[in-house]
Amino acid sequence: MFAVIREQIDTIFREDPAAKSILEIVLCYPGFHAALFHRLAHKFYRAGVPILPRAISQFSRFLTGIEIHPGAQIGRRFFIDHGSGVVIGETTVIGDDVLLYQGVTLGGTGNEKGKRHPTIGNNVVIGTGAKVLGSIRVGNNVKVGANSVVVHAVPDHSTVVGIPGKVVRFRAPEGVLDHGMLPDPEGQEIEDLKQRVAELEQQVKALLKQEDTTATPVSR
Repeated sequence: MFAVIREQIDTIFREDPAAKSILEIVLCYPGFHAALFHRLAHKFYRAGVPILPRAISQFSRFLTGIEIHPGAQIGRRFFIDHGSGVVIGETTVIGDDVLLYQGVTLGGTGNEKGKRHPTIGNNVVIGTGAKVLGSIRVGNNVKVGANSVVVHAVPDHSTVVGIPGKVVRFRAPEGVLDHGMLPDPEGQEIEDLKQRVAELEQQVKALLKQEDTTATPVSR
């Protein structure tokens, strides 16, 4: 258990430049508290203990503002930055070295049975307010932009932006998600359409001009 706590603290120091001391992390980081409470609740959940796992998760939610169902499977070096409003569903599977920002939802899309929440790969960053919904897989080394809504599978080494989320290729330093530099596929499509309309206008004007110059004068 002490090894898990030490690893969690090291992860926070690595991911959050605002972290100043171990005492600050232990006392003031809701993501740290939520991760430890979840690991305890998950052990009881897997052991088949009734009620207690949910009671622990609800206490953790009250304390941290983060709701993680005790059935969710979470890998090592998991970190929730700021944390408020994060929701993680029962059948969610999260790999190693995953970073979530505040307001993230890893949820379902309805009343499905069985596996109904997403599977998140290793080294994934999910931005503020993003929603990943349904039994889909988000691959390794994926970045999900802020407020994106992801409802389809995402391949490895890609970035997802928009509503609904669209996959784009975007090179960034490992583990970094620069929200100010994310691609804008909708904006690019609009620019492409504007350019195409301008080209068509030029073609129409050229045709009209050609007709004017080749028109035969009417004899009187």
